[in-house]
Amino acid sequence: MGVVDDGPAVMEPKLRRYPAFVRFWLASTVSDFGTYITTLALSVLILVTMNGTPLDQGLINAARWTPYLLFGLVAGVWIDRFPRRTVLIGGDLGRGLILAGVCVTAVMGTLSVPTLMVLMFTFGTLALTSDAAYQSFLPQLVPRSLLTQANARLQQSDTVAQTTGSAVAGGLVAVVTAPVALLVDAVSYFFSAAVLLSLERPSGQAPVRSKLRLHQKVAEGLRWVYGHPQLAPLAWSTHIWFIGSAILGTVLPTVILNDLHLGALGLGLVLGCSGIGAVVGTTLSTRLGHRRGTGNAMVAARLAQPFAVALVALAPLAAGGGHAGEVHDSPLQWPGELWAAFALAGLGQLLFGLAMGVEGPLEMGYQQAVTPDRLIARMSATRRSVNRGMIVIGAPLGGVIAIAAGTDMALWAAVAFLLLASLVLLFSRFRDARIEDQQLSDEEALIP
Repeated sequence: MGVVDDGPAVMEPKLRRYPAFVRFWLASTVSDFGTYITTLALSVLILVTMNGTPLDQGLINAARWTPYLLFGLVAGVWIDRFPRRTVLIGGDLGRGLILAGVCVTAVMGTLSVPTLMVLMFTFGTLALTSDAAYQSFLPQLVPRSLLTQANARLQQSDTVAQTTGSAVAGGLVAVVTAPVALLVDAVSYFFSAAVLLSLERPSGQAPVRSKLRLHQKVAEGLRWVYGHPQLAPLAWSTHIWFIGSAILGTVLPTVILNDLHLGALGLGLVLGCSGIGAVVGTTLSTRLGHRRGTGNAMVAARLAQPFAVALVALAPLAAGGGHAGEVHDSPLQWPGELWAAFALAGLGQLLFGLAMGVEGPLEMGYQQAVTPDRLIARMSATRRSVNRGMIVIGAPLGGVIAIAAGTDMALWAAVAFLLLASLVLLFSRFRDARIEDQQLSDEEALIP
């Protein structure tokens, strides 16, 4: 199902005129909803059901993203050899089966940290192939002039799923336990695969053929990402950002579940605040990008993030130490100090999500718009492999800092990395980037 832009003289069509994108949007939204349930359910499974430590949480998170570090640079080249819709369907089916397997082994009492690490490694391998295909599939569904809007709609759905999924997950885990809650995400992946099966293969989509050898193709992707005057500083800033984000992702569940004892519902509500902020951010993203420029809008968003996490780091101080060991599964049981801690953590997550919502569609749209179609899969795989590789570093690092120096110091370490990432972007050429100035036309993108 090919889509051709009618030219600059014609008003940009709305996304609903592209039925293939609408179905793709539906599949992505349902899958996103399940993903946020799994994010929370896995944390509860590790830290509560399995009585794990922050280091266990960090190691399992790292195992999930290690495939990006090991195989990420060749994933884009491999994806070029197959229809991208087929890769997406296979990834959805495989991940659904893995989550079902985690549920079964956990219920049977045979699940261990090493077993879960292996399952998450396999899960991450399938996610890697799907991510690379996802980025190069979207430009085949809508014209490049609509990529920013399409990414904004996809991220808006993702943030709505984050908001509702996290809150629902907290209650769901409390009622049916963490292992059973994972089945919800398994079903969402099966549904996404079914929707993708209903799509016609986009006309003009064919495996990318090249006379270059594997190492030459990988090198070409690396040169594009790290040799581009705007993409290079964006890439380095994002790599550093992922270390800070990984530390936060490892430590925050421990703070909510084990330090503040707010229970699964409390964790879901805190994570849901991030989703609420992201919904607002994605709504404003395109407008801010046009008004202030892509680079300036993203720099402002990144500068706000360390301040947001600093609010989260102050939450345990607001709670004091008088409630250690007491579990408060319901907000109705929270004393005033815990409400104050929740307010700080929730506000910090709200601001963090808002900033991420602003920058997400702009970053994605800019990368896709300036990259030729033949390089999109490799560009995406290169960036994602290094970004997720930073999680492999940051997640265990967060666990180690939390055990050695306390969760408060781990949160401040996350603040430091996020601040460094924003400064790298602030003092770079990307600050002046505008997607309108460097956007490739659809005709240029088709030139081999």
